[in-house]
Amino acid sequence: MLNLTYLALLEPGEDGCYGISFPDLPGCFSFADNLAEAEQMAAEAAELHIYGMERDGEAIPEPSTSLSKDITKDMLVMPVTVHPDLYRMKRDNERVKTNITLPAWLKRMAEEKKVNYSRLLESALLEYLQLPTANK
Repeated sequence: MLNLTYLALLEPGEDGCYGISFPDLPGCFSFADNLAEAEQMAAEAAELHIYGMERDGEAIPEPSTSLSKDITKDMLVMPVTVHPDLYRMKRDNERVKTNITLPAWLKRMAEEKKVNYSRLLESALLEYLQLPTANK
């Protein structure tokens, strides 16, 4: 399993809130209402950002081990460890809602037989795509 530790910059705002950014992950930003929430929000943002980069075929940047004083001025620096492999497995195995269109007579017959559409469609797709059922 791959674990990556990125340095997050926390910019203090009014009322104890924080803006969160990652110099190594351009475009990755988050927000937290307080310092306790900042760690969780930073990890979620980084994992989602890396997941998106992987899906887009982009290279994942190596984490920096230190940041210059110019970048960190007036900021808090927090190491954030992410687990891209675990996050990918979680996201790729989430159930998603899918709408289908059927003839009315077929839907009535299926309802009479109490067909579980999700289970039936999943099984049919696995068979059609010639995938082993263990990949569910």
